[in-house]
Amino acid sequence: MEAVVVKNLVKTYGKEQTVAVDDVSFSVGRGELFGLIGPDGAGKTSIFRMLTTLLLPDGGSARVDGHDIVKDFRQIRSSVGYMPGKFSLYQDLTIEENLNFFATVFGTTIEENYHLIKDIYVQIEPFKNRRAGKLSGGMKQKLALCCALIHKPAILFLDEPTTGVDPVSRKEFWEMLKKLKTQGITIIVSTPYMDEANLCDRIALIQGGRILSIDTPLNITAAYPEKLYAVKAANMYALLQLLEKYPDRINSYAFGEFAHIALKPADDAVSQLQHYLEESGIKAVTIHKTEATIEDSFIQLLH
Repeated sequence: MEAVVVKNLVKTYGKEQTVAVDDVSFSVGRGELFGLIGPDGAGKTSIFRMLTTLLLPDGGSARVDGHDIVKDFRQIRSSVGYMPGKFSLYQDLTIEENLNFFATVFGTTIEENYHLIKDIYVQIEPFKNRRAGKLSGGMKQKLALCCALIHKPAILFLDEPTTGVDPVSRKEFWEMLKKLKTQGITIIVSTPYMDEANLCDRIALIQGGRILSIDTPLNITAAYPEKLYAVKAANMYALLQLLEKYPDRINSYAFGEFAHIALKPADDAVSQLQHYLEESGIKAVTIHKTEATIEDSFIQLLH
């Protein structure tokens, strides 16, 4: 049995019936680390809130740990852990008090499931008497994860857990998730960071409430259909403007210190592009073929 099965899920908001989640279907296997990847406003949080029974769907259905998200909300709430995007623990309670509170709510104790949180908790234990509101972003994240895990959930929902967290804490957090996965917990994580997609077993790319593609990160990048090139020049702003006007361009955009351009197939594509740019007055041009990333694949799927 799959851990999560979503069929044609729909969510609309307001009198205008603005569609936030548009006919979304996917499934997540038990023990899988599944990523919902997309920018702000893509519908990730609405999906998470429906799957954790905080929102009612306006269409479609879903089962979480074998339970229907509308009829069986009580069973789902006791079998999942949820870490919302916004820090939502009690700011006036200490680390230890927050953890004790959540353990009590779920009828368990810190001692009973300490093995689940031990690797994470030892990092914040020296500050256990500090109020949650006074913690740094990385420490808040670790405390929230401990509270979501303390009742030994079968499925863990993490909504943008690394947004606004420093790069070192982000790396640490993903290492923690890998360890949790070895304990058989199904993890579903949403993120706007495309580089985090490669850390998942499978991903769903989502935009405007619709899923663009679902597969392993490797299969998604391998399916990139165009020839992709990285271009650099002395004047990057002028370069980007000229690339947009290039007749054989399929797509082009800024990508870190380079510009990425997808070109129509041609034997001398690089020399033609180099000639076009130099003729247009662009200096110090370098062009090389590059492999598509998840971000390139996402941009390609939007077109």
